[in-house]
Amino acid sequence: MAIKIGGHLLRPQWGPTIAYLCLLPLLLALGSWQLGRSEQKRVLIEQEQQRLAGEVLHLPAAIGDDVGALRYRRVEATGQYDPAHQFLLDNQISEGKAGYYVLTPFVMQGVEKAVLINRGWVPSNPDRLVLPDVQIKTLQTTVTGRINHFPGVGIKLAGAEIPGDGWPSRVQVVDSGMLAKKLGYALSPFQIELDKDLADGFKREWQTTTLMPPEQHIAYAVQWFGLALTLTILFFWYSFKKP
Repeated sequence: MAIKIGGHLLRPQWGPTIAYLCLLPLLLALGSWQLGRSEQKRVLIEQEQQRLAGEVLHLPAAIGDDVGALRYRRVEATGQYDPAHQFLLDNQISEGKAGYYVLTPFVMQGVEKAVLINRGWVPSNPDRLVLPDVQIKTLQTTVTGRINHFPGVGIKLAGAEIPGDGWPSRVQVVDSGMLAKKLGYALSPFQIELDKDLADGFKREWQTTTLMPPEQHIAYAVQWFGLALTLTILFFWYSFKKP
C-alpha cells in the first residue's frame, strides 16, 4: 500500500510497521508510568511534611496499628528501655559501609506493650562473631522521634525474619510478630526513629520518603517520550520514497 504525499510516496513495509506499532505504545506507556510515579512521590512528600508538622502523638495512645496512616508522625513516649534484649538489623549500608540498625525494645508506661526504638546505625566488625557495643546509660526516660515502617529488602530469603540466638540478636528482616515471640511481650508493628539530639543513640540520618525525587521521574518520562518521537520520525522517514 502506498499513499502519495506531494512528490513522495508513503510506502510502509510490513516489518518496520509491525515493529513501530509494537514499540510506540510501549514507549508511551513507560513515559506515562514515570509521570504517574512522579505524582505519587509528590503526594508522599507532601504527606510526610504535613505529618511532621502536625501535632505530636503521646504514646501509649489508641492510635491503632495502621503503619501507613501513622508513618512520619511525630511521637513522644515515656517508659523504660529493655537493654538486655536488643536486635541488630543486619546488612544496613551507610556511606558504602556495612553495619546494623540498633533496635531496642521500649516498654511504654502504663501498658504491657513495647515499641522498637531505632537508635541508629553502627558499623559491623570484620569478624562477624564480634558484635558492637550497644549499651544504654539511661533506662527510664522519655523518647521522641518519628514513626516509620521497618527497613525492607529487595529479595526476602526464607527464614530471614527469624532472629538469631543470644543477645543482642541479629535479624535480616523485621517481623514484629516473630520478634515479640522471642521477647515474650507484645510489640507495635512499627519503629520509632530516635531524634538526633537525644542521648543513647548512634548514627542517625533518617531518609525522607524516597531516594528518587519527583523531578527525576519527570526526566525519565521526557526520555521515553523523546524516544517515541524519534521512533516516529525514523519510521516516516524510512517509509517515504520518491516515486
